[in-house]
Amino acid sequence: MKNKVTKIGVLTSGGDSPGMNACVRAVVRTGLYNNIEMFGIMRGYTGMVEDDIVKLESRSVANIIQRGGTVLKTSRSKEFLTPEGRKKAYGNLKKHGINGLVIIGGDGSFRGAQIFSSEFDIPCIGLPGTIDKDIAGTDFTIGFDTAVNTAVEAIDKIRDTAEAHDRLFIIEVMGRDAGYIALHSGIATGAENILIPEKKTDIENIIGQLAEKERRHKLVNLIVVAEGEEFGGADEVAKYIKGRLPLLEVRVCILGHIQRGGAPSCMDRLLASRMGYHAIECLIDGRHNVFVGVVNNKINYIPLDEAIKKKQKVSEEWLKIVKILAT
Repeated sequence: MKNKVTKIGVLTSGGDSPGMNACVRAVVRTGLYNNIEMFGIMRGYTGMVEDDIVKLESRSVANIIQRGGTVLKTSRSKEFLTPEGRKKAYGNLKKHGINGLVIIGGDGSFRGAQIFSSEFDIPCIGLPGTIDKDIAGTDFTIGFDTAVNTAVEAIDKIRDTAEAHDRLFIIEVMGRDAGYIALHSGIATGAENILIPEKKTDIENIIGQLAEKERRHKLVNLIVVAEGEEFGGADEVAKYIKGRLPLLEVRVCILGHIQRGGAPSCMDRLLASRMGYHAIECLIDGRHNVFVGVVNNKINYIPLDEAIKKKQKVSEEWLKIVKILAT
């Protein structure tokens, strides 16, 4: 890795997140500014294995900063998980002369980069593109702010109809292993309960609260549930509550993939642009096999092997805030 990086490939991997295009744009234009040849690797690691690699110029990334999704496409590659697949991928990179990689994705993408780099001595820089905000070492991930704002907008509209009909709405948001979208959107919309994977669900306590509110004729309630919550998600929570409180009108709304799409927020565009710029600076400066994060508004570099071992923890302060404000 002592050789100067002259050709850099950029890819987006795993689940898409709003702001990935802004990040690709920043990576490509920063590289070109520094006289580095830039290549787009299509469909994540799949494109690396199948040699779906295209050269990128400044105009290649024009008019994409405001678009959701990813112009480079994304996928999850089973073949790349095998030594044979990674060897084929390395051969394709070598054919194009690519000697540096920028990977935009989550911890699974980082894990692939770390293994690949250790096997073939290719310097890799990770950029956290995931709506879940579940990577330790950064206060925000690319796409999280947009996903939360999408959820907040939807939940606000649901509250309007909940109040019109005096109903309990149970709203499921994304977050298979992390509850940050549920936590932030739930606090921002005044949800009475927020159920997340990081905290054991006390369903009997929720039943007690709802029964008490029923006696006080407070019939409008919102429960925000992360999809990976241990009780089984919104449908299972609703089924249990309806069984215990049969007179309560209960409705379920699963927001689903609406949270992944849409134009990125200003914050996500700025975050993606800043991180993309620093990814190229890392490769130029010889700082390899790290991911670029932001902590207290300052750029933070974490070794890839550390990033894939740790998960972002929900602070006790947030949990206390939820408990106090929902009473």
